[in-house]
Amino acid sequence: MKIRNHRLAQDDGSALAYLASPHSGRSISPRFLVLHYTAGSSAAGTVSWFCSPASRVSAHLVIARDGTITQMVPFNREAWHAGQSRWGNLSGLNHHSIGIELDNAGCLINSGGKWVSPLTRRSYSERDVTVACHKNDPPGTLPCGWHAYTPKQIEATLECGMALVTHYGLDDVLGHDDIAPGRKRDPGPDFPLESVRARLLGRGDDHPERYRTTARLYVRSGAGPQFAALPGTPLPPRTEVEVLAKRGLWWEVDVIGEVNGVMDIVGWCHSKYLEAVRG
Repeated sequence: MKIRNHRLAQDDGSALAYLASPHSGRSISPRFLVLHYTAGSSAAGTVSWFCSPASRVSAHLVIARDGTITQMVPFNREAWHAGQSRWGNLSGLNHHSIGIELDNAGCLINSGGKWVSPLTRRSYSERDVTVACHKNDPPGTLPCGWHAYTPKQIEATLECGMALVTHYGLDDVLGHDDIAPGRKRDPGPDFPLESVRARLLGRGDDHPERYRTTARLYVRSGAGPQFAALPGTPLPPRTEVEVLAKRGLWWEVDVIGEVNGVMDIVGWCHSKYLEAVRG
């Protein structure tokens, strides 16, 4: 992807979907990329809301669960996505950032054995939920459910994010929960913000974090105990792994070498049973 006249385009120059929101402000020179979840039930619903004169909110981009991107505000104009916010010595991050909204229900509650959005009352399959605490939660907070992002959403975020970082020379990639802690919780623990930031800004890609197991540990096909254990697991204690992504307490790992006769084990495990390899 690339940027043409402050709009996102495919590499061949063809434009992506653009629906203009009436909610935009002054010209900006963006320094940051800020990521959000919509907390709604669909990307189409979010786009419609951002187009409504009554909403008074907007974002530059909306990314659907199938990876489809809709632009709503030019990147050199202020979108109304950050609200009261601060980063370093800057306040009012709408004036300094590009906002991306990802279609995701956000924090879910367990009601009658089902994971339910407190806003829409829609229920979600256990396979689409990560149970974790938020990074800003105080000690002792019980974990809650978080709607899982799709691989296509992460891929789309990386594609458009790389174009934006390259074109505008952005300084950092942030969550709404970074610039408005205590008030906002998006994009939440299921979004792999650390690895996305590293890939977009070129930090740490050549030196993945290495850990070893402290006990017998199952590696699973997804981020949660409900997913199937992979062949070759459980891993024996002191097995070394490289961390590829983090979703709350569940980390995606690449197991080093052959384990129990199986090579190239890549999957998700609980980080409680991992310790960093020093030196």
